[in-house]
Amino acid sequence: MSRKASDSVEYTLRSLSNLMGEKRRRQADGSAGSGAAAGERSLVTAESCSSLNSAVSGGDLERAARRQFQQDETPGFVYVVSVFSALGGFLFGYDTGVVSGALLLLKRELNLDALWQELLVSSTVGAAALAALAGGVLNGLCGRRPCILLASCLFTAGAAVLAAARDKETLLGGRVVVGLGVGVASMTVPVYIAEVAPPHLRGRLVTINTLFITGGQFFASVIDGAFSYLAKDGWRYMLGLSAVPAVIQFFGFLFLPESPRWLIQKGQTQRARRILSQMRGNQAIDEEYDSIKNSIEEEEKEVGAAGPVICRMLTYPPTRRALIVGCGLQMFQQLSGINTVMYYSATILQMSGVEDDRLAIWLAALTAFINFIFTLVGVWLVERMGRRKLTLGSLTGTAVALLILALGFLLSAQVSPRITLNPSDPSHQNSTCTKYSYCNGCILDPDCGICYRLNKSSVVESSCVPVDKDSTTKAAWGRCSNETAFKKEGLFWAYNFCPTPYSWTALLGLVLYLVFFAPGMGPMPWTLNSEIYPLWARSTGNACSSGVNWVFNVLVSLTFLHIAEYLTYYGAFFLYAGFAALGLVFVYGCLPETKGKKLEEIESLFENRLCRCGMLDSDEGRYIEYIRVKGSNYHLSDNDASDVE
Repeated sequence: MSRKASDSVEYTLRSLSNLMGEKRRRQADGSAGSGAAAGERSLVTAESCSSLNSAVSGGDLERAARRQFQQDETPGFVYVVSVFSALGGFLFGYDTGVVSGALLLLKRELNLDALWQELLVSSTVGAAALAALAGGVLNGLCGRRPCILLASCLFTAGAAVLAAARDKETLLGGRVVVGLGVGVASMTVPVYIAEVAPPHLRGRLVTINTLFITGGQFFASVIDGAFSYLAKDGWRYMLGLSAVPAVIQFFGFLFLPESPRWLIQKGQTQRARRILSQMRGNQAIDEEYDSIKNSIEEEEKEVGAAGPVICRMLTYPPTRRALIVGCGLQMFQQLSGINTVMYYSATILQMSGVEDDRLAIWLAALTAFINFIFTLVGVWLVERMGRRKLTLGSLTGTAVALLILALGFLLSAQVSPRITLNPSDPSHQNSTCTKYSYCNGCILDPDCGICYRLNKSSVVESSCVPVDKDSTTKAAWGRCSNETAFKKEGLFWAYNFCPTPYSWTALLGLVLYLVFFAPGMGPMPWTLNSEIYPLWARSTGNACSSGVNWVFNVLVSLTFLHIAEYLTYYGAFFLYAGFAALGLVFVYGCLPETKGKKLEEIESLFENRLCRCGMLDSDEGRYIEYIRVKGSNYHLSDNDASDVE
């Protein structure tokens, strides 16, 4: 239906039906064709040249129905704005993912111990957490567009520092600068896209940011693999190339507009109307403009009405329960180990026995690609399965995959080669390396490595000796102290891993982990947190839950290598599997289904006690409006109809 034709059509709402009653009616009328029937619940259209009584209260519905028909008229400019904004998400994914492969080269060239590796990973996350908190204030004072420009500058500056770094301290500073950019972008980009997108495209366009994050992680792993073949300084290109998309985003945003909502909030109404008109093309903007203005006025009244929002949230039971659920989801997302897998995937594969750095990096690229693909699967499943079922299924699979990963490391430990040679230290200094009887104990000590020969697939003539202080690629003394000589003699040196035929189990575990995690526990904590709070508490609730996510992100990424050292590799993944199992119990008992619910209805889901919130029937009391236009065979789906009020 063209816009011209739809402008002369008026609609009247005859009735509203219950879900089950509607299903029965549709089955009974299935054979009766699409003609009007007695008792039929429909929207009746008048003749195109006539008008109905203006007193009929169908004006709101008319505008909503028209929006459904005008979806294909959305200006391409909206998509351009969304893509340039989502480059911030791409940089978020790239800068957090690129460190996985770069660490393997850095720890050799700069002789990084476990603490420094953890610092280089977690410093970005910690800086992002602080910047995200500050980003909320900056967004309110300066606007969305300046904050995205600031993030682009931080990404570019951080990339330049990393590419030029000569020591580990400079590297740490560069990672902090990049982290500040990540934090500002992660706070600003979803808000900006949501505020410029038309209502019927908002969810889809906001999802672009999530896809760009996982796409950035995949692209980073490919760059890692490509530059791992350089004999020296390959990590400089890995870390420095993030400046390219940052520069593109910066120059692109010089020509893109500010958020209309922020402009209205600051009283710049004429400029806001021009931008809103530009974003909506030939669609009417009066209703959306009035809605934004009324919403802002309502929020301002609420903020000053009864003290700080967080205090009101904690004292009002439904929002307190919603906040516990939202923060709990973000906590269990991190405690189930996702950023351990993404930040340390190449290191985990090497721990499992993959000897070649390049092979470990390319296998890590495979896991990043799987994460990207199955995030797309999650976007497809969320409106079909519902949030609750998808989250429960995801956590169940995640726990099983972590158990497989742990069992793989346990199996490797059970068949760990025995230390058969115990050479004496020529300097006559006591070394802890000589006390180990098996390879597994030797490689868990950060000061030791194993020197050995291979007889077909069996490890022979193995010894545990101290690692060289200047490079982990050779021993401090003995048979493997000269890298060129020991390779000619058929000797092998292993630091941080044991030779094992079971290294494939780690790859299987990582693949299964991402297959289950990416569709559900990846996006669902963010999706649900955007839904479960009432309007007056939405910003504060999302800020609190995001803060919890960043805090546990830092905690997990900062402790993984030390946990692996003290609890063994398999112990670390058994621990994460236990957290995932706890998360499954939490979700089963506390998370209600929000699929098909209006935002105004979701608050009522948390009126019961917390442990009973998740037991509610998701379809109970659900109402859906079906719209039929006379002379047309167009039918709204359940999801379309739920948007028509």
